[in-house]
Amino acid sequence: MPDTLPPPYNLPAQFDDWFAARDWAPRPHQLTLTETALRGDSARLIAPTGGGKTLAGFLASLIELSGKAQRNSDRPALHTLYISPLKALAVDVARNLMPPVEEMGIAI
Repeated sequence: MPDTLPPPYNLPAQFDDWFAARDWAPRPHQLTLTETALRGDSARLIAPTGGGKTLAGFLASLIELSGKAQRNSDRPALHTLYISPLKALAVDVARNLMPPVEEMGIAI
């Protein structure tokens, strides 16, 4: 077994720049979950309130969507499905995700 951990996942520059513009850095669990999701693997994240779980859970989707060209069709396409147990939680998720989506110009 190796004595060192693998290097942390590096976000695309657009995302690194978004974090840096806020004097933030992605948390290790956000990077690990993003890398796991982009590999197509499943994971469960347990973190305290305010620990960045929402962004961790959606970063992989946002990264994939940021690399897709705009569609030439008005027909909607599904990329990520989020099922919320509470309407208030769905509103919180949207409130937390829309600023980075809008500020990075990700077409969703």
